[in-house]
Amino acid sequence: MIIFYLSLFYGCKTDQTNKEKESFEAKPAKVELKNHKGKFELFVNKEPFYIKGAGLEFGDIPSLAKHNGNSFRTWRTENGQRSGKEVLDEAYKNGLMVAMGIEVARERHGFDYNDEVAVKEQLDRIKKEVFELKDHPALLIWGIGNELNLRYTNPKVWDAVNDISEMIHEVDPNHLTTTSLAGISENEVTLIKERCPNLDILSIQMYGDLPDLPNLVREHGWEGAYMVTEWGATGHWEVPNTNWGAPIEENSTVKAANYLKRYKGGIEADSLQCIGSYVFLWGQKQERTPTWYGVFLEDGKETESVDVMHYIWDNEWPENRTPQITLFTIEGKTAYENVVLENNNEYKAALEILDHENDSITFNWEILPESTDLQDGGDLESRPKKVEIIIVNQIDGELTFKAPPSGEYRLFVYADDGNGHAATANIPFLVK
Repeated sequence: MIIFYLSLFYGCKTDQTNKEKESFEAKPAKVELKNHKGKFELFVNKEPFYIKGAGLEFGDIPSLAKHNGNSFRTWRTENGQRSGKEVLDEAYKNGLMVAMGIEVARERHGFDYNDEVAVKEQLDRIKKEVFELKDHPALLIWGIGNELNLRYTNPKVWDAVNDISEMIHEVDPNHLTTTSLAGISENEVTLIKERCPNLDILSIQMYGDLPDLPNLVREHGWEGAYMVTEWGATGHWEVPNTNWGAPIEENSTVKAANYLKRYKGGIEADSLQCIGSYVFLWGQKQERTPTWYGVFLEDGKETESVDVMHYIWDNEWPENRTPQITLFTIEGKTAYENVVLENNNEYKAALEILDHENDSITFNWEILPESTDLQDGGDLESRPKKVEIIIVNQIDGELTFKAPPSGEYRLFVYADDGNGHAATANIPFLVK
């Protein structure tokens, strides 16, 4: 692991307090993008730097370093829990570089890019944020906005992004700029090339279709460097639905297999233009369900997708592997078979698990109503309140329970190996 910094201890050599605090003055990293015969490569302090990263706003920074990631991205400089400097300080402490996100207003949230006063106020606010953080040694790249192309109509947003990029380059000569698109299209590539020539890198966010990305980049005319700033589980908009419209979430083992497949086909496959990626999400969040997008569970346990990222970044599997799911059913039916129950009747759920080390597995069960707080583009959603499970019998991976009152629900199961890992799955079901 290479830590890019220069420490200059100050104060008296005999001042043990200063030594213990490891006070230092550190120079900003010099980040450059080079193109050698069509192959783009990122350099940090003149050393090649391929991004092995994750999206991480409230997650476990030390664990990312432990699994041999080298960078993480944020979505804003102030996340409401820690300041941008505090985030960068912890990254620096763990030898990680940060693609620092900058909050840029979205048209879908009501911002008007025809309002020149509001656009100028936004630029002035961002300039202050950049000045505050630009010389931190853990800073890698500035991410200007997130998915500004999602359900928008006014192309002037790209003029604003270019103005922000120009401002950053004027005040910060050491770092590069990018903006993250939801998907990729020829229209967006054309607009970015025409209106955002100051950007150094294009960033793209894609899920189920990620293996198509290298070809799409070329078909749509992007000839520069790019990185993938969100990728991971199959999106809730990409999966089959039940007859009553509930999206069917893949279990943690299917997800893990898809992570590996998508990385190899959509990121590793492009050694010329792709300079790395940030997997989504090195943490946990509620989006459709509490388990859909995070590679960690709410209690901090690692899912099998963390095993996959460890394998990608280290070229070997972790010493202790997460349990794998081979089958999960209610009354013999999988999530894809439209499970319909009757109120207060008894039903049996069964989970079959494979554990590489034959660890002792603990099973936990939960019923949640189908989420109704459905937001757009990853915006904050509230977690449904769990329903009390009336358990008739429970033995290892088998649960006999009584169906709750009529409504739409999901039965979640968590299989904990006692080593900080857990497999998880859920089945949507309808109660009549």
